[in-house]
Amino acid sequence: MKKYLTTACLLISAAFCTAQTHSLFNGTNFNGWHIDVPAMDTNASAKSPFIIRNGLLVSLASPQGHIITDSLYQNYRLEVQYRFAGDPGNCGVILHASTPRILYKMFPKSIESQLMHNNAGDFWCISENIEVPDMEKRRGPKANWGTVDGKERRIKNLTDSSEKPMGEWNTMVIECVSDSITVWENGDLVNAGYNCTATKGSIALQAEGSEVEFRQVLITPLKGYKAEAKNSVL
Repeated sequence: MKKYLTTACLLISAAFCTAQTHSLFNGTNFNGWHIDVPAMDTNASAKSPFIIRNGLLVSLASPQGHIITDSLYQNYRLEVQYRFAGDPGNCGVILHASTPRILYKMFPKSIESQLMHNNAGDFWCISENIEVPDMEKRRGPKANWGTVDGKERRIKNLTDSSEKPMGEWNTMVIECVSDSITVWENGDLVNAGYNCTATKGSIALQAEGSEVEFRQVLITPLKGYKAEAKNSVL
């Protein structure tokens, strides 16, 4: 069943494509991005957890925070190639990011596509919401659902067996079309949601728990694609 569903999604994706893929990261500097790390506000000695090393965008995990695109995006395919540089752990791709530091005074209002080792493709609702089939099975009792601290914000993925062995590169593909988000990990469909409460926003990568190397952050416009300066919307 998963094979047929994946094939159908990919065929739909091909039909949506309207423009060429381009990279959000140039391998040299962070042009087009800004860094939001709360610890750097008050600690003059705090160093950014985001660096460029050998042409890779590297999240050093600490201090925790985000590197965020300056532009807002809507209706696109995002391809992120990543691997854990040391011990496997936590990280994430942030979608439809808007209001900064809305959760724990660090996370922007958004939907997260999890990169945590053995949990790639989980959705985390961060003051935004998304629905999936089998919600109670994958999110817990309905009475506990929510998008704020203390509520069930995690929506489990469809498979925890799609990640490559440690040291190898993983490819996560995320498609955001209208109010739906679909996620593949190394070609496997790992999550698909609908009725998302956000349809556009910035894209961000986390520093949260483990060192992660990113060698590609590619975006492909889809039908209805829109990229605009952040200050024109927020």
